[in-house]
Amino acid sequence: MFRRLHTSSSTLTITLDGVALKVAPGDSVAAAVLASGNPACRQTPVTGSDRAPFCMMGACFDCLVEIDGVPNRQACLVEVREGMQVRRQARPTLVADRLAS
Repeated sequence: MFRRLHTSSSTLTITLDGVALKVAPGDSVAAAVLASGNPACRQTPVTGSDRAPFCMMGACFDCLVEIDGVPNRQACLVEVREGMQVRRQARPTLVADRLAS
């Protein structure tokens, strides 16, 4: 779906949900997620539907991910760095869900 206009001769390694990814230095985390082949970053709290990076400039908040253990980081505003650990955010457990189970 997405392809790079230019290829970089150097790469960094990050992990996305425990899977190692080679990314270009200077990429945003959102660009790395989009290039991974599965653009979903998080699930909505109400319906659980997948959301992916949209505006790429910090306005839409659809790219929220957990970076190095810190949740709700805007992936489009964070530059990748070697060894970074990124996790997609699953739908939070709602009080109504807990009461129903």
